Amino acid sequence: MGTLEDIVREVLLKIHTHRDLYARNEEAVKQHIIGPIFRTLGWEWDNPFEVRPEEKTEDGRADYGLILDGKVFAYVEAKNLRVNIAKNEKPLRQLGRYCFNAGVKYGILTNGAFWIVLKAFEENSRLSDRILLKIDLENEPLEKSVFKLSLLSKDKIREVERLSSLLRAFELSFNGLRREDFDEDILISYLRAGRSNFISVDRLTGIETPKTAYVNDNGWKAIPLSEQSLHGVLLAVLLYLYTKKEGAEKREIKQVYEHLGRIQLEPSKILSLLKVIEEEEGINIAVEL
Repeated sequence: MGTLEDIVREVLLKIHTHRDLYARNEEAVKQHIIGPIFRTLGWEWDNPFEVRPEEKTEDGRADYGLILDGKVFAYVEAKNLRVNIAKNEKPLRQLGRYCFNAGVKYGILTNGAFWIVLKAFEENSRLSDRILLKIDLENEPLEKSVFKLSLLSKDKIREVERLSSLLRAFELSFNGLRREDFDEDILISYLRAGRSNFISVDRLTGIETPKTAYVNDNGWKAIPLSEQSLHGVLLAVLLYLYTKKEGAEKREIKQVYEHLGRIQLEPSKILSLLKVIEEEEGINIAVEL
């Protein structure tokens, strides 16, 4: 399976080549567009513990229910490409009713090319106020579409409301400064300079005292430290991997974590282990001093 960017490119080519098909056939939109995108976002599309098609509600059937922790976290409603969900509020209101009647907080509406993520209910708010994300695959830069879609990944969707709020604040601030004639490159340099004490594992000497650890696993994530030391970083990384694994791998990491938690290692040995983890897991590890 390719990256999310690769899949979005493939989807755009399908829409361009077979627009008439997707304009009249909702099932083709589900099979050829929606399914591949969600699979790339980490959802096991054929696993009923994660995705349930034709999920029944009091007001009708939602096309899919996305399951987290054994409960429906979000409904997904599909339309054919002829339905202009960007301007026609009727499908969005329908999705909102599905969510509201079932007590499901979030809904995702898409015709394949346009995506809307909705917070289904909030007191004293209008429908337009509760739209968290709009994603226009055909008419906005690919990088923006891919980034916003990534917030629907199985790893990030729990935080979709908070992350979409941060994204809006970031865009407003950045665009506001651009309107004040600040150069875009200078603004980006300023943002990147915010982590002057952000150091990758391969640049560490072993004498540092890290305040925070980070893992780059489809985006940088901060991971908490039980102790501000390289030993703490190693344990934090193992604990992070433990939460992502299943079966025998999960048990093996637990055993390693418990063993290393009881012994002291030389800094050079810890750095070597962290580099091995980077290579074997395909991730990057860094610390903030």
